[in-house]
Amino acid sequence: MGRNIIETVMGAVVLAVAAVFVFFAYNMAEAETVKGYEVKAAFYKVGGLKKGSDVRVSGIKVGTVIDLGIDAETYDAVVSMSVADGIKLPVDTVAGIASEGVLGGKYVRLEPGTEKTYLEPGEAIAKTKDFRSLEDQVGEIIFLATSKPESNAGEE
Repeated sequence: MGRNIIETVMGAVVLAVAAVFVFFAYNMAEAETVKGYEVKAAFYKVGGLKKGSDVRVSGIKVGTVIDLGIDAETYDAVVSMSVADGIKLPVDTVAGIASEGVLGGKYVRLEPGTEKTYLEPGEAIAKTKDFRSLEDQVGEIIFLATSKPESNAGEE
């Protein structure tokens, strides 16, 4: 009988430690959606960006991707994101899709401009940089390495 009580207590301790770990991991992951105003940006390709992904300025999370869709006329990917109310984005802000590393997730990187007028809620970011996958970058390097140098027409 004494052994069953010890096993029960040990099981409860293990469950309590697991619950503390899950709570800690959730809080450190900053998985909640940032509440704020909505802005949109259109990209040719988003490379695996997902709803709930981060929106960052200088590496700091300032928002969350709240929706992904397709523009019916241009067939571009339209990313809707929520940006914290305290962050005012100039109208010349540039949005890009970035990766946290080779195996990391994707996020929207915002590069604020220098204009003194700011985006209003619901407006679109006009300047965007499309996602460049590792395959695209390797292909470009191979193309540059294997292409023949141009010869100058006037020189001999």
